[in-house]
Amino acid sequence: MSTTPRTVISRPLFAGVGLAALLALSACGSSDPLGGGSSSPAGDTGTASGPAEGQTLVIGSQQYYSNEIIAELYAQALEDEGYTVDRQYQIGQREVYLPEVESGAIDVFPEYSGNLLQYYDKDTEAASAEEVNTALTEALPEGLSALEPAEATDQDSYNVTQEFADEHGLSSLADLSTVGSALKVAANSEFEARPYGPQGLSETYGVDVTVVPVEDSGGPLTVKALTDGDVQLADIYSADPSIETNGFVTLEDPENLILPQNITPIVSDKVDPGAAAAIEEVNALLTTEELISLNRTSVEDQAASKDVARTWLEEQGLLEG
Repeated sequence: MSTTPRTVISRPLFAGVGLAALLALSACGSSDPLGGGSSSPAGDTGTASGPAEGQTLVIGSQQYYSNEIIAELYAQALEDEGYTVDRQYQIGQREVYLPEVESGAIDVFPEYSGNLLQYYDKDTEAASAEEVNTALTEALPEGLSALEPAEATDQDSYNVTQEFADEHGLSSLADLSTVGSALKVAANSEFEARPYGPQGLSETYGVDVTVVPVEDSGGPLTVKALTDGDVQLADIYSADPSIETNGFVTLEDPENLILPQNITPIVSDKVDPGAAAAIEEVNALLTTEELISLNRTSVEDQAASKDVARTWLEEQGLLEG
């Protein structure tokens, strides 16, 4: 099937499914952009000098176009180093894919540091990016490692229209307590249970909100709900170009309710030093501005993740044109 940004693909829950069954599902995904794996020749060793012969690394992504682009950056960088890659994209949100990552069925997954830390340690007191990264390394289960995080962040953020911000004098989440009317936020349904969702907002800022479920991860339906006035707030990822395009105001978070979300590759023990180095070389060049630009190309040009990724990698000198 063709790949289009923001496409939401329904997939079965993978918990308890073996690796063979997981790989068989690749033909169903909207985003197996290069045909489900590379025929690149493998080396003789699984060290920094080259991949192990016959070894395939499975790379997954969330059901979110931006996350898929990052996964594709890693995939093409690995293939350029001679690794064989099997792409398993658009496989859902954290509750769906993490059991497969933990089981070793998926070897590489681009994650978001603060949210992943809170998944494993909901009571964490980490606040800065450095504290989050350190705590995450300690919180990961055996068999998983976190590679060097990117400078790029892409985190949940509360957004309002410029008109609503001007009407109520809003610049931060704390200001919402002065609105004096019922507030609704458009977000994925799992936002209800997130630490930075309604309960966290109430406990931290004294603001009560009701979640209006919109299951497109801050996509066009979420944006429409906000611009149409169906909700007063929308959860949109901070590297989404729709924020700037629509002139939305992202409310500041002075109490750090939402932790830093640096792009952090989570990898299995199958990822050898050579593979890790290839992934980290990508991450070292991935800034928030670059990520927004990648996302904008995907959204505005309706470009497939494989094309967005290849163009960027070539521009960065990580692939030969």
